[in-house]
Amino acid sequence: DTTGRRGVLTPALSFLYSHLPFQVKELVLNNCHSLDGEIDGLDPEYENLEILRMNNVGLLSLSSIPNYSNLRKLEVSYNNISGGLEVLEEKTPNLTHLNLSGNEIKDISTLEPLKNLPHLQSLQLFNCEVATLEAYRESVFTLLPQLTYLDGFDKEDDKEPASSDTEGGSTSTC
Repeated sequence: DTTGRRGVLTPALSFLYSHLPFQVKELVLNNCHSLDGEIDGLDPEYENLEILRMNNVGLLSLSSIPNYSNLRKLEVSYNNISGGLEVLEEKTPNLTHLNLSGNEIKDISTLEPLKNLPHLQSLQLFNCEVATLEAYRESVFTLLPQLTYLDGFDKEDDKEPASSDTEGGSTSTC
């Protein structure tokens, strides 16, 4: 079935259903509108998914993300996420890059569950209220010792190198 909950054929769903699940390595759902704060079409059968981009889709939480043990990069900027980050330990245990920019993250304690992501190297929190707190950078680097880059810079303010995302695989956009 390539229709959303309302029976409308969507490009993202059409793409997902036209590829074998193991072929999909990158999925771009930026600016797709969520229904009730969740994205229709995410399926745990996309077991080789390495990059998931769901920026500006109206997510309220990350609880509906399936278990993606191969996911390395998760971009969920400009949504309405204010917490619930503990689900990432179980659902995305190998995450190396997380972009939460423009969400409703207000204090450092909200980031505490990210301590349980041992591979997390890069975290982006641009335009989150937490980024305006005094000693923000020092506090986050202390809380998350595995982190190398925060908002694109390391502890010494050296810029994060540009990443080369997966080569090959499949991509979809709305």
